[in-house]
Amino acid sequence: MEREEITFLFDIYGSLLTENMQNCIDLYYNEDYSLSEIADNLSITRQGVRDTIQRGIKQLGRLDETLKLSEHYRELGEAADEIIMLSEAIKEINGVTALSRDINDAATRINTLALMLKGGEEYGI
Repeated sequence: MEREEITFLFDIYGSLLTENMQNCIDLYYNEDYSLSEIADNLSITRQGVRDTIQRGIKQLGRLDETLKLSEHYRELGEAADEIIMLSEAIKEINGVTALSRDINDAATRINTLALMLKGGEEYGI
């Protein structure tokens, strides 16, 4: 499983893992700690960290096979991208034709809502 996929699944299902798995995966994939650094911080062996991470990754995969939330989130993200593109087109057309400030405001609100669907903070909201 690729790093990007692991962090995506961890964002979705991480809270369902044990606290130890959460800590190890978060430190390794999100904070870029080495296995040795994690071992020192958690007072366990380097091999213990590696095993915990591998068990956590397997658990994330099993959860996603069962619940399939990653597919739902990807589809939601694609729909939000299309909404953003269409709202920008509406604003552009309205800017050229100067039909209504209300149309522009509504398109801006639609864009903001779509950005929130995609994760808000990552998109400057």
